[in-house]
Amino acid sequence: MAKLTHMFKKTAALFGERGEEEPKKEEPSVPAGLWLKCPKCGEMVYREDVKAQGYVCPKCEGYFRIKTKTRIRMVADKESFQEWFSQVEEKNPLDYPGYEEKLDMLREKTNLSEAVTVGECLVNGVRTVLGVCDARFLMGSMGYVVGERITRAFEKALEEKLPVVLFCSSGGARMQEGIVSLMQMAKTSAAIKRHSDAGLFYLPVLTDPTTGGVTASFAMLGDIILAEPGALIGFAGPRVIAQTIGEKLPEGFQRAEFLVEKGIIDGVVERRELKEVIGHLLKIHQPCMTYEHYRENRKEIPVQENKQKEAGENICLSAWDRVEISRSKFRPTSMEYMQQIFDEFYELHGDRAFRDDGAVIGGIGMFQGQPVTVVGQQKGKNVKDNIHRNFGMASPEGYRKALRLMKQAEKFGRPVICFVDTPGAACGIGAEERGQGEAIARNLLEMSGLKVPVVSILIGEGGSGGALGFAVANEVWMMENATYSILSPEGFASILWKDGKRAKEASKIMKITAEDLKQMDIIEWVIPEIKEASEENLPDLANIMSERLNDFLEENSKKSGKMLAQERYERFRKM
Repeated sequence: MAKLTHMFKKTAALFGERGEEEPKKEEPSVPAGLWLKCPKCGEMVYREDVKAQGYVCPKCEGYFRIKTKTRIRMVADKESFQEWFSQVEEKNPLDYPGYEEKLDMLREKTNLSEAVTVGECLVNGVRTVLGVCDARFLMGSMGYVVGERITRAFEKALEEKLPVVLFCSSGGARMQEGIVSLMQMAKTSAAIKRHSDAGLFYLPVLTDPTTGGVTASFAMLGDIILAEPGALIGFAGPRVIAQTIGEKLPEGFQRAEFLVEKGIIDGVVERRELKEVIGHLLKIHQPCMTYEHYRENRKEIPVQENKQKEAGENICLSAWDRVEISRSKFRPTSMEYMQQIFDEFYELHGDRAFRDDGAVIGGIGMFQGQPVTVVGQQKGKNVKDNIHRNFGMASPEGYRKALRLMKQAEKFGRPVICFVDTPGAACGIGAEERGQGEAIARNLLEMSGLKVPVVSILIGEGGSGGALGFAVANEVWMMENATYSILSPEGFASILWKDGKRAKEASKIMKITAEDLKQMDIIEWVIPEIKEASEENLPDLANIMSERLNDFLEENSKKSGKMLAQERYERFRKM
């Protein structure tokens, strides 16, 4: 609009210079509703361009808030949505003056009966309970009707054994309903707990804004939590925080990307990709995709012929040689093995408490048609990446992130596959302040009782408790040139001999090679390396792992969860 006005005025000035009658300086006539003002950059943009891009500004890529009907149309399969509980009676528990009149006015203006709409639909063919909050209705605030509709939606989803997808957008609790609004936080959370205990999937998608009591209840209780780019997400509003602490808030504070970095949500998904991502996650979490179903219907799947040699042929290599090879920057990382072995991998983020640890990656993968949970310690390939990954040394939040994903795997019956590659756990003031020892101990405790198959694969360094926190498994496999030890040879020599320079000598007596550990029954299988693992032979190594993994899942698919946990206990009990 600004550009059109500028051109009009320039033309008028030219007319004046030629001595002709100067036209009146009026704004150009624009058909009503043809243009929109972007809420982010403030520019005028063509409505049809915005609509074509999923209500995203074509100039700054800022997100417009969208109506309930638009959201349903963008997510649900065509004409599949059936609304539920539209007749829940409104309450005015405080007898707040003018409240009923305000609600009537909003109903007429928005054509909504309340701030949330719930119902059933299909998403890429999967039956789903869908809820959509709308900020146009009292900023999507949660009063009795909002809490009641969401609670009933979860109750009916439990009855029908259906997943729930809920688009959250709210300013928080509804002040006009006082303490009754506060109680909706507990009520909705309790309904979600029952739904979760039944092994059903819940996916909240946080949109702009999601704050207050909604953030402190149903918005943050998903199995996986996603958000749209740039969405404001927080408990207290940024203005309140800034005024309270008297400080300027950091750039991007409380935005979706900030919450991924801080480990609170799993990821940010662009609006045009949301339906595909949601549909994929719903498919993975269907009851027919669980471990229980898969073990009853598992079929033989042909694998490629393995051309790798048997392990142990490179017996001329010393223990110290293996140490140096295990530390090589040319060895494939956990992520590289994941990309080779699994057909798909959807990365999830964060410990839900402090941050997303770059030293640990994890998420959901597909192995020959079966969903599995995959976690691994990740080293970097260059200095910058290694700083971000902390050289594969996990912090407390890294272990908690891994455990969160493993417990999620147990809920949905997915086998767990761990890749181990670390010099040891992160060491420092921050790690100790945040409970490094407790985090590792909690992993050992919880992993010992997981009621799904667990396999851990040492692909490089296996340093101390930092490695063991990923290796309480039914089986532990180890690459031929990997190491697994109580601590580094340098540390061993420093502690026992007060001379770290005797590390090479220490490695000889520590029994840290795959061959040593197989003989001691610490590991179940040595993965042969015809050459040192590298990008060149990564496909061959991934293939041999896939063969063994296929056998492992086939064998363990016949066992109950109780038996798997018992066998894991007995495995370590005899050591």
